[in-house]
Amino acid sequence: MFSKNFKKWDTLLGWAVFFIAFITYFITVEPTNSFWDAGEYIATSAKLQVGHPPGAPLLQMIGAFFAMFALEPSQVAMMVNLVFGVSSAFTILFMFWTITNITQKLLDKDGSLTNSKAIAILGSGLIGSLAFTYSDSFWFNAVETEVYSMASLIMALLLWLGLKWTDNLDDPRGDRWIVLISFVVGLTFGIQFMGFLAIPSIGLLYYFKTYKKTTVKNFLLANIIVIAILMLVYKFSLTYVLMLFGWGEVFFINTIGLPFNSGSIIIGLLFIAAFYFGLNYTRKNNYKVANTIVLCLMFLFPGFSSWLMLPIRANAQVIINENNPEDARALLAYYNREQYPGVDSPVYGSYYSDMFAPAGEDRDGKPKYEKDYTLGKYIIVNKYKNSEQGPNPKHEGILPRMWSSQHAENYMRYFGPLDFKMTEYNADLAEAINQVKTGFANGEIDADQYIGFIKRFSEFIEVEPPSVWDNIKYMFEFQFNYMYMRYFMWNFVGKQNDVQGRYNENGNWLSGINFIDSARLGSQDNLPSDILNNPGRNTYFFLPLLLGIIGLVFQVSKDPKQFWVLMVFFLFTGIAIQFYTNPYIFQPRERDYSLVGSFYVFAIWIGLGVYGLYDGFKDLITPKVLAPAVVVVCLFAVPTVMAFQNWDDHDRSNRFTANSSATSYLDSCQEDAGAILFTIGDNDTFPLWYAQEIEKYRTDVRIVCTSLFETDWYIDQMKRKAYDSDPIPSQIEHDKYRFGTRDVLYHQGITENRWPIQDFINWIDSDKPRTKYKYLLEQNGADISNYSENILNMVYYPTNKIRVPVNKKNVRKVDWSSQRIPL
Repeated sequence: MFSKNFKKWDTLLGWAVFFIAFITYFITVEPTNSFWDAGEYIATSAKLQVGHPPGAPLLQMIGAFFAMFALEPSQVAMMVNLVFGVSSAFTILFMFWTITNITQKLLDKDGSLTNSKAIAILGSGLIGSLAFTYSDSFWFNAVETEVYSMASLIMALLLWLGLKWTDNLDDPRGDRWIVLISFVVGLTFGIQFMGFLAIPSIGLLYYFKTYKKTTVKNFLLANIIVIAILMLVYKFSLTYVLMLFGWGEVFFINTIGLPFNSGSIIIGLLFIAAFYFGLNYTRKNNYKVANTIVLCLMFLFPGFSSWLMLPIRANAQVIINENNPEDARALLAYYNREQYPGVDSPVYGSYYSDMFAPAGEDRDGKPKYEKDYTLGKYIIVNKYKNSEQGPNPKHEGILPRMWSSQHAENYMRYFGPLDFKMTEYNADLAEAINQVKTGFANGEIDADQYIGFIKRFSEFIEVEPPSVWDNIKYMFEFQFNYMYMRYFMWNFVGKQNDVQGRYNENGNWLSGINFIDSARLGSQDNLPSDILNNPGRNTYFFLPLLLGIIGLVFQVSKDPKQFWVLMVFFLFTGIAIQFYTNPYIFQPRERDYSLVGSFYVFAIWIGLGVYGLYDGFKDLITPKVLAPAVVVVCLFAVPTVMAFQNWDDHDRSNRFTANSSATSYLDSCQEDAGAILFTIGDNDTFPLWYAQEIEKYRTDVRIVCTSLFETDWYIDQMKRKAYDSDPIPSQIEHDKYRFGTRDVLYHQGITENRWPIQDFINWIDSDKPRTKYKYLLEQNGADISNYSENILNMVYYPTNKIRVPVNKKNVRKVDWSSQRIPL
């Protein structure tokens, strides 16, 4: 029955697991916004606004479509959240078909498809896909508005399409699959870049299918080529397209004299013409491969096209408009995440010890272009020549894993202190240094005190950078083990609790096997009830891990080439992500959600493990009995255990904390009084944005996020009316605070006088020579040729004592004894 109608059963069972996953996520979906990025994504999706870089415009447009079906504003969040439940369910659908496709290729070539084999194959797809359905990290992503569930769908779809393409290579029209793959790759730019990591595996599928004989030479060459294609797509395709549009925009406006945005239109038309003539030429000359390549490149562009939404909506001056990517050059900066700090390269760069070293040579920054409507041109508004302090060459090197100066204390606390020595011998200082080093080694002083000593005597000591070995040790112990293997074990062995770990008693993996857990974490007997009853305490007794290892070994034994395809996918979506993103020690939250791609691949191996068990015992037990028995046992041992253990902490159907906290913050402000509520980060900002943007709650309160308030584009937005809240009062115009102008104000204690606030602002707002750092240098007889133009033009303020006038009559009117001050 199953063997004769295998294709039909494969289709039906695939859709069955889709509905199982969808029902699971529908039941457990969060009904409103949650913390971190969800509130922002819901608000920017439902109203097509501009979220934080690098953006997810396609995701937002899909979210806007789902939001239209909300019957009232309070339902918008659930409808947008369901986008990701549906995306996750489709991930499971394509995963099922991927497992059954791969498993069929592992059958003995001389054996026909029997009912028993068909049951084992379908069971493999069922158990592998359901194991991933109920895995910790994937389920977490599936019930909230976050990019990673849709990115998982892209990866699952691309791998499935890669299998379909290579299965149909001999078909005269088989190349239509690679064209479709190119289109989906283009769509990936509008969701999350993680989807690109399927590209090497697709390339390897093609290599193994077309090269029947594998040699060391062509194997290495194939791996290099597929990685190069990945880098070309990710680092150069859209990047260089945007660079070309940006260059064209400046050239045609500044040189030719055309109106703004004309350059972008002309470059767009040139691309259309290039594809038109390229297709015609290759078709007329019967260049099939070249024609296919041109088609693939052309179909990337419809995928890119979702990015047009960002400048369109930015120019509409929507309320949430992060980075204001209103033209091609601004869009490129948005795509490159220039707003966020980070190491220049995961391979070579400066170590965190650079913060204690003398400054390196100044280097040029990036020119910032702005539209000058009076001149009708783009002008450079910042003094970018020698505007940035370069690193000290002695503190640069390969593998800069410990790079973040903001986290120096934790680097030293957990991975050893930086060594230092005196530049000139001093007996008293030598004794103090010995005491500090000894005290730190004995735990008598902490890392903060150690750093304080280095800073205090920085003129007399020279700090040594961490060695390459120190960085490698950090990479393996923290980035690969703590930030990857720990998460991997969460998903396939078990999890201790839902409290973030920081090398302490929280956030560890836990198996449920007492003697193993006790050896690692201490005795598990007589634990307090709050630990035992923590919803995040999930134990799978190593069962998913063992079944996945069986599948991995089975695949290696049957088809090493196919195994290598999945192994590359597994490495690129796990360890390679950690290597490339180069996380600093202790992130603001756990980052397991970004590594679901590698967990997806391991869940495929779990599915293959089912058939591996069947194949291993088929000569000992009757296949008719063995196949259903293996499927049933594995079904209860793995996905059922995972679903049972994970349900309580993944069921968000009754969670309203983020929304309740947001409305409470807003209610603490007096109504219709021009209230301003200052926030600092994601968790106290994004829920407020959601409450105001979607539920129209207390739109009279102006939200000011201080971490964004240092940017010119955000100040511009704060100076515009937003719903019922008036613009913030400000006398300083845009040209006085735009990028490269007054980015930093330096205090120079010239006077102890207390200035009225208005005089202080007038000084800051002034462009008179005496307000600039150049004036002070000249007064002190300094050689100004030693300073960059950027430093010479910095504004300083001569006093830090300010007087703010108060309206005494208004103060006396208030009965302060009856005022409730919200905490």
